Amino acid sequence: MNDFWFNMAVGLLLGYALGSIPFGFLLTRFVGGGDIRSIGSGNIGATNVLRTGRKGLAALTLLLDLLKGFFAVWLAARYLPGAEIFAAAGAFFGHLFPAWLQFKGGKGVATYAGIMFGLFWQGGVIYAIMWFGVLIISRLSSGASLTAALSAPIAAAILGYYDLVPMLSACTLIIFWKHRGNIQRLMAGTEPRIGKSKS
Repeated sequence: MNDFWFNMAVGLLLGYALGSIPFGFLLTRFVGGGDIRSIGSGNIGATNVLRTGRKGLAALTLLLDLLKGFFAVWLAARYLPGAEIFAAAGAFFGHLFPAWLQFKGGKGVATYAGIMFGLFWQGGVIYAIMWFGVLIISRLSSGASLTAALSAPIAAAILGYYDLVPMLSACTLIIFWKHRGNIQRLMAGTEPRIGKSKS
């Protein structure tokens, strides 16, 4: 029992430490792009990095945000048995609320993908298919993100990972809350599409 609580606490801290690395913020600063929080949505994620016109930097941000979620779970599985779900939650909340940026982070979509691949790769594949499929068809980043997030707890339930459903459901609800402005624009038909400038 003592090992469980120790692993849980360390897993949460490890996940948070990795998840809170603000790659979009750091990379944009590194290339001389200024503070990513001062443009577009003010988000530190890949979609807002894309608004700087640096597609390669946006892709790198996406990959690194995904990998930090994956490695949080992978490290917990390797060194902290039983703490994988806590490391996943820590990474997710670390990305959303990084201490280094006054707890104002991203929306968690790429990091969510990473923890899905870490927890059960099949769910990660489903998440990625839903994400990129909707994005390619609609060119709506928010629509793709919401669809992928919704698929996460459903995939866990269908594939028999019932112990993951509560945590993934909570993450999905938080994703929807973080996208509440996008949802309003989607309903109004005013959400901008990738590749189109705002009118």
